[in-house]
Amino acid sequence: MEQLKEFTAAFSSLAWGFPLLVLLIGGGLYLLVRSRFLPFRFFRHAIQVLKGTYDDPNDPGEISHFKALTTALSSTIGMGNIAGVALAISVGGPGAMFWMWVSAIVGMATKFFTSTLAIMYRGKDSAGELQGGPMYFIREGLGKRWKFMAVMFSVFGMLGALPVVNVNQLKQAINDIVLIPNGVEVSHTSNIIIAIVLMAVTAIVILGDLRRISNIASKMVPSMVILYFILVLIILGIHYDQVPRYLLLIVTDAFEANYMKGDAVFGGVLGALIIQGIKRGAFSNEAGIGTAPMAHGAAKTDEPVREGLVAMLGPVIDTLVVCTLTALAILVTGVWETTSDNGVSLTASAFQKAMPGFGQYLLMVCVCIFSVSSLFSYAYYGKKCLSYLIGAQRKHWYNYLYILSIYIAATTQFEVMINFIDGVFALMAIPTMLATIIMAPRVVREIKAYKNRLASTDP
Repeated sequence: MEQLKEFTAAFSSLAWGFPLLVLLIGGGLYLLVRSRFLPFRFFRHAIQVLKGTYDDPNDPGEISHFKALTTALSSTIGMGNIAGVALAISVGGPGAMFWMWVSAIVGMATKFFTSTLAIMYRGKDSAGELQGGPMYFIREGLGKRWKFMAVMFSVFGMLGALPVVNVNQLKQAINDIVLIPNGVEVSHTSNIIIAIVLMAVTAIVILGDLRRISNIASKMVPSMVILYFILVLIILGIHYDQVPRYLLLIVTDAFEANYMKGDAVFGGVLGALIIQGIKRGAFSNEAGIGTAPMAHGAAKTDEPVREGLVAMLGPVIDTLVVCTLTALAILVTGVWETTSDNGVSLTASAFQKAMPGFGQYLLMVCVCIFSVSSLFSYAYYGKKCLSYLIGAQRKHWYNYLYILSIYIAATTQFEVMINFIDGVFALMAIPTMLATIIMAPRVVREIKAYKNRLASTDP
């Protein structure tokens, strides 16, 4: 296990080098400027589109704008917000949250461009069904010469869609919150039992198609966000006098890196802190990774820009709001300095300290809902990648790999799983971001055309 941990750590470190940082953040800044800061100028219009103001049931696609967003959010709002933020703070300190904010603001532009392209260049799979996602907009938009990038994305997309972090942290939450406090001995056998139960539940759910998945996600995501909001706001209300102090510390420590643990990057600890924040931000909102365009590419619309505007709301909800609340809950309760917990266990400690006796159990409800809803969307993403590679008629084969990975995740250390997913996400981002940057001028032209159409139809 130690050798596996070292290997995955080296894999993650190699993948998250300076070139990827430039591609994700530098590329995102380029897209933000290229669009003349459209995500901020069209924010109100994006809300109107999300509300269904412009919906047309006759448009091509499978699901509504709202369901496309909630399907995408059901994979991003989850362990990235609970375990990912806790990991960022335990390793990088408060300043890591600032760099997660940066990744989200830049990620708004990235998600707008990638999801707009997902509608502009939808392609047909081997069954003749209309599909969206990086592999299709690379093939349809750039041509056969770039097919290797579409294949690269699909191969790593299948691995990145495996629910290994969600399952691992759900297992950890069950152990730390439910079993250990009640005197149950945690062992390899208990982990196997948890794995078998999760495998059974997942097998039942993922046999449904996208409509079933999106229907479940659209119902669960708003309710789980509201529940989590209420719980965290209670914690912040109890420690309201500490909130301004830690908001300031998030900003100041982002450039001082006083709490950063681990090896220096780019010649200093600040470089390591930036990498940690950007990495955790990418794990949280997945901007530039390429998963969200697969959900948004299935939206019922013939206006690519509208779906891009809806997609850009994802990082706002996911990182700027939910992750910030989690970070503040961990910081104001002081558990980030007084415990050695990591991942979901650190967040559970914050809930327990603020609400003794029942706080961690309320978090357990949130963790279960977050994890299970994430299982729905990731299975869809993985099958879509396999469908591109070997044909739609064989995409169900992915279900077996998916279910097997649940067993592996529940019986393996957290560090191994998070390093594996970090590295794979990095390799998914390379073809997604390169193709998006190349085709950015086409999206800009589409923005101008959309604004003209909007002006001619609005009263």
